[in-house]
Amino acid sequence: MIRIHRAGWPFIGAAFAIDLVLWLLAPWAGALWLVVALWCVWFFRDPIRTIPQRPGLILSPADGRVSLITHVPPPAELAMGSAPMLRISIFLDIFNVHINRMPTDVRVTKAVYHPGKFLNAALDKASELNERMTIALALPDGRPAVVVQIAGLIARRIIAHAAEGQNFAAGERFGLIRFGSRVDLYLPADVAPLVIVGQIAVGGETVLADLGLGAGEPARVGRAI
Repeated sequence: MIRIHRAGWPFIGAAFAIDLVLWLLAPWAGALWLVVALWCVWFFRDPIRTIPQRPGLILSPADGRVSLITHVPPPAELAMGSAPMLRISIFLDIFNVHINRMPTDVRVTKAVYHPGKFLNAALDKASELNERMTIALALPDGRPAVVVQIAGLIARRIIAHAAEGQNFAAGERFGLIRFGSRVDLYLPADVAPLVIVGQIAVGGETVLADLGLGAGEPARVGRAI
């Protein structure tokens, strides 16, 4: 059985209702639309994940491809200043799981919705121009972090269940982005990424960084073989 996120049931129900009508009108059209209906089920899947439990591990907040790793100021809407932070961006295509998870044990300190455009989420400027939900976090050691849900080219709905003062455990679900999108994770500047651009991340399982390593870990490189 496939576990389905509750936000997906209206879309799944509508897709199969349309499919039933199409089968009655033109079986060939119903057969074609069935692919869409089944994809809708697949898109809203909510799989169980095995969450690493060692303190200090920073886990991927989303499934997808690591598209950018850079140092930039935190989102302006949080008014956290201009000092650069490590930003790891994860691009989600329409076939990825779109459930979002907290990267470690955290406390939400602020949550801000920012209206914007629907540019291709793979573009660097999507972090500043696209519609997004920005969530400021306090890490277990008290340092700040930020997770940002960014709408993409065809994404039109960001769902976030994170309020100021709320506590989350590592890997706990906090939201969903419907259809193609991106999730940015901001960490303290001295944290070293343990992933490389192009790597596939699994939400709640892939370790993106380790707070215990600090700045002593050299930047990683990789090659496709």
